Amino acid sequence: MTKASSTWTNTGSGPDGNSTYYGSVILNDTLYDAADHSDPNQPFELKKVGSGWGNFTMVENSFWQQAPGSPVMASARYGLLGGTGVLYRWINSRRETASGFASIKAMALISETKNYDTFLANTRGGALYTIRIPRTSPLKPIVTKVRASTWGSFEALVADQCGTQSTILTAIDKDSGSAYLYAVSHINGTATVIKGLGKVPGTYKDPVYFNSTAEGQPPLNGD
Repeated sequence: MTKASSTWTNTGSGPDGNSTYYGSVILNDTLYDAADHSDPNQPFELKKVGSGWGNFTMVENSFWQQAPGSPVMASARYGLLGGTGVLYRWINSRRETASGFASIKAMALISETKNYDTFLANTRGGALYTIRIPRTSPLKPIVTKVRASTWGSFEALVADQCGTQSTILTAIDKDSGSAYLYAVSHINGTATVIKGLGKVPGTYKDPVYFNSTAEGQPPLNGD
């Protein structure tokens, strides 16, 4: 029943030794904010956000904070509607949309900054792009080509931080069950360096893949 998932974040152990693992997930037609607790006495939590999410192919939550504990922060929720290719952004209760993304096959968040968020996305035609989304309103994504071809076979992209300005990317071909690892330099259009690190052992045909991270990690800064 799972259609898509955001990044999941682990709080780490608290004073009582327990931790919480939380993220957002689309189950059937409904989006939930979910939490899984290591404490066996705390049940798995599903908090309904809204209905009408059955055709969304992506959901992600971005969070930028100037420093741990700082009140200077920014956050947003994103969703990509399959078929029509409409990109949604929610900041608090304000919803904005941008069209033109019907060719997108998969996308992964690679940057969370004070002024913008950035996704890395591949298309059915094989191209690889960045989609930079300024935090200003109205919503006006900036699309930049990174590669013109060879990326069309991947149904899922999972990205995490590598160093201070780069990205470690897993690209998954569910049809063949194969996954490949790439080191992606700081984004610089078609001059971006992408180094193949080889095939990942195992078989990858699960419906949904997502990044797992720890609370307090520096914001993504691949772009």
